[in-house]
Amino acid sequence: MSALPHQTPSPAYASPYRIEAHEGPQTLAELRAALALIDSAELTAFNARLDAARFGREQTAVITEARHLVALRTRPEVPTAVRASLAGETDLMHVDDLWAELDKGAA
Repeated sequence: MSALPHQTPSPAYASPYRIEAHEGPQTLAELRAALALIDSAELTAFNARLDAARFGREQTAVITEARHLVALRTRPEVPTAVRASLAGETDLMHVDDLWAELDKGAA
């Protein structure tokens, strides 16, 4: 999903391996709407997992997982990257480099 007018613009460094807090659905209603567009079964499963989750970390994990699903299913760069990888047209990142990249956003 693209940023809406009320959302914060992307920072100077935006990792393609992360979903920043301002990206994608910002409310449960927006998240549910996005999941419904992907597949009604995904929305049903999300609601069941959210209803069963305990307040706090469990709910946060369910919401984060759903936001990742929306990003993977709606960002145009994802299928492009998958096709390029399957066709052998990309250089693979070494796992150490990937972890270093992911660590940049943890600070």
